[in-house]
Amino acid sequence: MPPALTRGSPPRIIRAREGERHMLKRPLRAGDLVEVRTASEILATLDDDGELGALPFMPEMLPFLGRRFVVDKRAEKVCDTVAYTGSRQVKDAVMLADLRCDGAGHGGCQAECRFFWKEAWLRPVEPGDPERRSGADADEALPALAGRIGARTTRTVEDEGGPSLRYRCQATELPRASVRLGTFDPRPYVREFTCGNVSFGKFVKVTARAAIEEPMRKLGLVPEIPVKGPGRSPARTEQLGLEPGEWVQVKSRPEITLTLNDKGRNRGLWFDREMLPYCGGTYRVRRRITRFIDERTAKMVELKNDCVTLEGVVCSGERSLRRWFCPRLIYPYWRDGWLRRVEAPGEARAAERAAGRAGGAPGAPSR
Repeated sequence: MPPALTRGSPPRIIRAREGERHMLKRPLRAGDLVEVRTASEILATLDDDGELGALPFMPEMLPFLGRRFVVDKRAEKVCDTVAYTGSRQVKDAVMLADLRCDGAGHGGCQAECRFFWKEAWLRPVEPGDPERRSGADADEALPALAGRIGARTTRTVEDEGGPSLRYRCQATELPRASVRLGTFDPRPYVREFTCGNVSFGKFVKVTARAAIEEPMRKLGLVPEIPVKGPGRSPARTEQLGLEPGEWVQVKSRPEITLTLNDKGRNRGLWFDREMLPYCGGTYRVRRRITRFIDERTAKMVELKNDCVTLEGVVCSGERSLRRWFCPRLIYPYWRDGWLRRVEAPGEARAAERAAGRAGGAPGAPSR
């Protein structure tokens, strides 16, 4: 609880404490400013497995201790990528800005998942509040916190081929850390609007789409596989050897269809419904994907085939059957065969030239 106000407290401190007390009376909402608590405070919330409500606090979250961020969304309706049960609610949890896991504590996983933050790990603040300085207890608690959560990121199990490494992160533990939501229960849809996650316009648009497509899915009128190829074996595609920073255009739906099998896959990689709106668009390559943790098996997947992510191209949660309104903004994986290399758009080239001149790049006039 906030410390009691005294008659001699300065007006600024009184306002700050009153604001914190007011914010603690209600759940966090999109737009709220929060400060990640200290190592000692977070350690006090965790069990022996480094979890709160079965949700792990991960090593990749440590660099954000004591820093301030804006709440982006509440984790009221997130997709289940483990058992594919539809939508789930992570209680008392939010997502901050676009903070993502860099995989440093999980074998270099490149999935770049967004973090879930329990409200107990955050402190509501106002923009004018003075920043707290970490005390000695926080510094002493950091190794203890890092040790507790770091020791539980992996485990070794015996399978048919002998010892095998399994990873543990928020994505793999999502079913344990959340509750399942009914696809036809209207309350989770309404809560997306009332909790501040979406505007009224987006609420109406997505809910109306779900109200039409979900009954059709149950009747078999909307296929689970969004894009099916013509047969069991997809056509061979050219590997472009794309590198981060290059520009590509996503091919049309008919072109991509030819690269898929009748299960909607290309060499095991699924073409998702959420990827369709990006067909025909031009985007910059974000990174090449060579390894990621499969949430279903908790194993590290080593990719031998071409696979990239694209800047700004994420799952919107507006078209996914049974996963409506998901705020995880997952980066879809793209095969080279679904893309074609193109020149950078004119505005991008102009911005790069301007950045080069500002940075004193070779050829830029000196001052």
